[in-house]
Amino acid sequence: MNGPLPGVGGDFGFVAQTERFQGLDLLATAVLVLNWRGVVIYANQAAEQLFETSRSKLTGLPAQRLFSTDNGVDQLLREAASNVLGQRRQTMELRRPLREPLTVHATASALYSRETPLIIELTEIEQQLKVSREERQLDQSEANRQLMRNLAHEIKNPLGGIRGAAQLLEHELASPEQREYTGVIISEADRLQALVDRLLAPHRQLRQPSSFNIHEVFERVRVVMQSEFPRGLTIERDYDASAPDCTADREQLIQALLNVVRNAAQALETRIAQGDAQIVLRTRVTRHVTIARRHCRLALDLHVIDNGPGIPEELKERIFLPLVSGRDSGTGLGLTLAQTFVQQNDGVIEYESRPGRTDFRILLPLP
Repeated sequence: MNGPLPGVGGDFGFVAQTERFQGLDLLATAVLVLNWRGVVIYANQAAEQLFETSRSKLTGLPAQRLFSTDNGVDQLLREAASNVLGQRRQTMELRRPLREPLTVHATASALYSRETPLIIELTEIEQQLKVSREERQLDQSEANRQLMRNLAHEIKNPLGGIRGAAQLLEHELASPEQREYTGVIISEADRLQALVDRLLAPHRQLRQPSSFNIHEVFERVRVVMQSEFPRGLTIERDYDASAPDCTADREQLIQALLNVVRNAAQALETRIAQGDAQIVLRTRVTRHVTIARRHCRLALDLHVIDNGPGIPEELKERIFLPLVSGRDSGTGLGLTLAQTFVQQNDGVIEYESRPGRTDFRILLPLP
């Protein structure tokens, strides 16, 4: 096809051009393709999500209307049309009706085409921060696993010797009062052994994947938690009935979600006493997300939201570390094990927290 596009309506030239770019829907980042006049002729699915509008509404719009006036889209077009532009990265600001502008990182690349000289790839700064957090979380989780294995093995051997020596000593003691002390040693050794076993258990278990509906898991967790907290706590369900079955280890996901929900309920202790504690179990399906450095076209988006006091600032960077707890009676293993089980099923767990609202989010890839 020679010369500029006849227009951005429904003519054959436009259809032929857009078909060229359908592969861009596989990308997790938002992409706009502009014609020589700076009009959007193609927007991928990620762009629809970023701009919160449909492709049909984005198509045909002058790109300058999507960005603040000082972002230089016209200059980029001129340079691309003149074959001066190879690739340029810069910060741009999106206009969003009825909402605050959104700052994004933009990568503008020349397509060396008369009809479509410019393509702009947009990435939310927050999204980049999220990817960085996920990478740190994966590295931290691997370090945690190595730490737990080493710690458990270092504890197990002397612990067995201590317990055995206490048993031998108990047989040599005639006084019941003295045997009471050896009983304390034995019981504490058993308690530590149980703790070590819990630390090692997730790494010993083999995954047993099966196909199931995630709402079965949520309902199992809801029933258990409602029986533990029969009064003062409301557990609301906000389910997406269209969510397809997932393939994962069902028991591991039950345990992971149970740990997260129980952690939320324990944080709501004061509000439970007042009678206004609330946990929301939410399921959604999301498209084109990055999970554990892998692009997923389809994923389950699971949320456990509570109206508690929020995670203390001093714990926010360490919340998934083993033996870190915000409660004096806590073991600090619930969220650590939840993270381990989620990651063993190729997912990721993250959270946002402020006073009055804490949202734990689990993303699980769908086949």
